[in-house]
Amino acid sequence: MTANVLISTDPSELDLDWLHASLSERAYWALGRSRDTVERSIAHSLCFAAFDGERQVGFARVVTDQATFAWVCDVFVDDDRRGEGIGRALLEAIVADSRLAGLKRMVLATNSPAFYERFGFAPLDRPQRWMLRPGPG
Repeated sequence: MTANVLISTDPSELDLDWLHASLSERAYWALGRSRDTVERSIAHSLCFAAFDGERQVGFARVVTDQATFAWVCDVFVDDDRRGEGIGRALLEAIVADSRLAGLKRMVLATNSPAFYERFGFAPLDRPQRWMLRPGPG
């Protein structure tokens, strides 16, 4: 089943109440994230929102320099709407976005690698080259 949703990249259309609750209460990677953190992350990212009419049902954001690198993150679809193609619509919009064309690298972290493989994502060739500096939050 494919959802009939509209994908918007206009951050002013985001339903911040829905987005904050979705990430901070239902997304395993963002549990407890403050509203201020959600708002700052939006301000410094390319945002992709899925709408069914006026109701937001999905979200993804991309942290990027729009020249060489992008990190796809916070991909979320309402629990009751999963399996309808909303995530696919979000990822199709991301990989087709002209601001991200020609990037050398686009990365993400996921518990669902099979979903992302259809969009050209693959495991890192040399994960040992990637390093992490954890922060306090």
